[in-house]
Amino acid sequence: VPTMMNRIARLPDEVRLSYDLSSLETLWHTAAPIPPALKEFWIDWLGGERIWEMYGGTEGFATTQLNGTEWLAHRGSVGRPSGCRILVRGENGEELPPGEVGEIYMRSDNWQSDAETYHYVGADSRRLPDGFESFGDFGWVDEDGYLYIADRRTDLILAGGRNVYPAEVEAVLLGHPEVAEAIVIGLPDADLGARVHAIVRLEEGASASADALLDFARERLVAYKLPRTVEFTGEPLRDEAGKARRSRLREERIAAMASVDTAST
Repeated sequence: VPTMMNRIARLPDEVRLSYDLSSLETLWHTAAPIPPALKEFWIDWLGGERIWEMYGGTEGFATTQLNGTEWLAHRGSVGRPSGCRILVRGENGEELPPGEVGEIYMRSDNWQSDAETYHYVGADSRRLPDGFESFGDFGWVDEDGYLYIADRRTDLILAGGRNVYPAEVEAVLLGHPEVAEAIVIGLPDADLGARVHAIVRLEEGASASADALLDFARERLVAYKLPRTVEFTGEPLRDEAGKARRSRLREERIAAMASVDTAST
């Protein structure tokens, strides 16, 4: 997962380069978005033909894939369909053209209406009658059929009526040399409806301030996507699988805000 790749990339050169990797044929990464700068590091180190990315879900009914060389030509993509079809649908279920962001639906080429091999427990299935199913992610496809992930539907931040995708803001913050991890969530805001809140874990020994991070981000993001607040933590922000549990982090902070409001009344 990208968390492991990031830790390896940050090793001193004398440690990282001391291993013989000549027998390594392919390195696959999945489970979470990878910051572009980190992807480029690994492509430069091992070569584009050895670095592969796969997007899919635990359900395993459909995936996309691409190698590093393809990624350089389609920067930010998670690949083209592998044994499946992709549709991007709008709010009313209509199929969207290339370049437009909507909810991603996928269907295996081997799909049969009477051959379901799993069902959801405790959550509603997002499977349509025609067999297309969604993981809950938003994204778009380009003219060449490559898929790009914007973010999960449940993590989208609507700030002042405009969409903010946490993964985009996180990728910018992770480009700062003193940032080890960054998670972006939306918190309630009386003026905007939701404000962009960044939770950051700095590299050991680093001392970057919130203002320094915002100055860095301001050069790379439009104003409405900038975090309104920055929170620093010393705890890991992703689980063992490299997943960002934004819903849990958001709920914890909303509960803390409610406690403060109650205490002040």
